[in-house]
Order: sequence, then structure tokens, then C-alpha cells
Amino acid sequence: MIDPETIAVRADETLDVSRLEPWLRAHLPDVSGPLAVRQFGGGHANLTYLVAFGEREYVLRRPPLGPIAPSAHDMRREHLVLANLWRGYDLAPRSFVLCTDQAILGIDFHVLERRHGLVIRMKNADVVRGDPTLAGRLGRMMVEAMAGLHRLDPAAVGLGDLGRPQGYLVRQVEGWTKRWHAAIDPASPDATDLVGWIARELPPEGAPTLVHNDFKLDNIMVAADDPARAVAVLDWDMCTRGNPLTDLGTLLTYWIEAGDPPLWREGAMMPTDAPGFATRAEIIALYGELSGRDVGRVRWYEVFSAFKTAVILQQIYIRYLRGQTHDTRFATFGPRVRALIEKGRTLADR
Repeated sequence: MIDPETIAVRADETLDVSRLEPWLRAHLPDVSGPLAVRQFGGGHANLTYLVAFGEREYVLRRPPLGPIAPSAHDMRREHLVLANLWRGYDLAPRSFVLCTDQAILGIDFHVLERRHGLVIRMKNADVVRGDPTLAGRLGRMMVEAMAGLHRLDPAAVGLGDLGRPQGYLVRQVEGWTKRWHAAIDPASPDATDLVGWIARELPPEGAPTLVHNDFKLDNIMVAADDPARAVAVLDWDMCTRGNPLTDLGTLLTYWIEAGDPPLWREGAMMPTDAPGFATRAEIIALYGELSGRDVGRVRWYEVFSAFKTAVILQQIYIRYLRGQTHDTRFATFGPRVRALIEKGRTLADR
């Protein structure tokens, strides 16, 4: 039976099964059946596959094709996080094994547990539209899941040495600025003024926590029978210890409202304009209540997140322009990048 959450592996994203299968059988438990490989088709960056041995299912994660920015798509980091975090945060799927042997697939990859549910994107947003009560519960669940991560003691789950929290915001600004300049194409917008504002208005660091670094609805798997119940949080390759308000900024970047200008809705990935969802102001207040943190300077985090998201999309877009990936979903990323840069400017001017 074909798994409805997967697609056939894309022609340019195949895995060398002749090398992979013996390695998996030697390193994973319960791999007695025949191997079948399919692909999860929803992601935009890292490539994710279902690898099944009979009834026993695993998920394989690897970086995207083509050159990637240093420290980006870090499978070693993601494995380290998920090999430990599941002990204290039940929304983290457990990673079983990491492969750094380049002779197998030519890149690092790791294999983790399979969780079942659905991921809500704009294309299947009907699951919440028309049900304001469900929409309200779903919105609250996202904030609760994020605040729950931020309340966790990293040392209690073996992640007390993850990352370098001191100077985190400074390095984030410097790092994403460098990535922007490395990925722009001739048609990219000039973001000099926006980058300057972000650097000038840098807020204090605050007490560090675990930070997911890409916290949004399509990185949360929800239960098929109750989309307001989280099953898993996905995509941990940028997780570190740092300022948790960066996660709040990311969530707010994707949190659209019914009255937002078209520019802000460009490339929206969450149906939070549907009746029942809280406003961004209400989300900020809820996070402050659940986390106990000062959210008075949240605008900086919104501006920075708009810029950071633009960089992430530009890194994907430039690979498409260079022919390093042929996924036609990425052809529209240029306008989305311009929209995010303009959104950052608008927020900074408020």
C-alpha cells in the first residue's frame, strides 16, 4: 500500500540504494523486511525520505543538492539534538543513527523515527478554515509548543553544551548578512538599509534557552483526528542555545491576518487569516504569559526574522537559478524574497 504522505522519489533526488541498504541494515534495529524508499515531498530545503523495511518505518534526512552555505543543513547537529531532546520534549522525534561516511551517499545523513500525522500548509488549509474554534486551539497549540521548548533546561536532556549562547544575536546578524551577500543574484533587492537597521537596533541577549530557529506551522506535525494536537515538531538542523525571542519572531513572520497588505501575504505558509486565529498582538501577549519573558522589543525580532527568512528563500532560489535543483516550486521564490525585504523595511519604519 502506497503511503499517502509520500511521493515517488524525484528523479534528480534519488538515493544510491546499493550503498545505502547495506549500511542501514548494519546500523538500524528491526530491518528484516525488504527495503522500500519513498520521499516526503513538502519540504523546501533538506530532503526527507521514508525508508521502510517491511512494516518497520524510518525517516532519512539529508541536505539539499548542490553547494550549501557553511553550517547550514547540519545533519550532525540535527542528529545530536534529536538523539537527546526526545527524553524531555515529547514532540521531538528520536534520531537513531548518523552517517558521516561520505562513501555511502556523499553527504552526512541521519535516520530517525517515523511519526504519523499531517502537516498543514496553505494547500490543505481547509482542515481549519470554517472552524473558528479549531483555529483558535491550533494557534494556541503552536505557542504552547514553542514556550514548552523554551522552558526546558538544555542540560537536563544532554544539550547543555549545544551552540554558543554568548554573543548569539551578534553572530546571527553577521552570519545571515554574509549568507545574503553570498546568495544574491542580479535581480535581488538592495537590503543595505534593512541590514543597517538590524545591526544598529540590536537588543540585549537575555537568558538563553534551546531555540528551534525555524518554528512555524509547517514544521509541526498534527494529529489527523485533531489538528490542534501536536504530534511532532520537525526540522531541527538549526537548533541551538540562544535568544528564544528569535523563535517568536519567526512565528510572527508567517502569522498573517485578514487585514494585512498583499505584500505581507506573499508566500504566506500559515492560514492564520482564517476566523478564530488570534492576532499577532494576542500571540505576543500569550507567549509573554506562558514564558514569563519581556516581549517589549519584539519588533526587532520580527524585522530580523523577515530578513532571515528572505535569506533562506534566496539560498534556495539561487540554487534553482544555477541549475543545482530543478524543483519548479522554487521558480517563484524571487518575488517572495523581495516581499520579505519590503516587509522588514515596513516593520522597521514603524
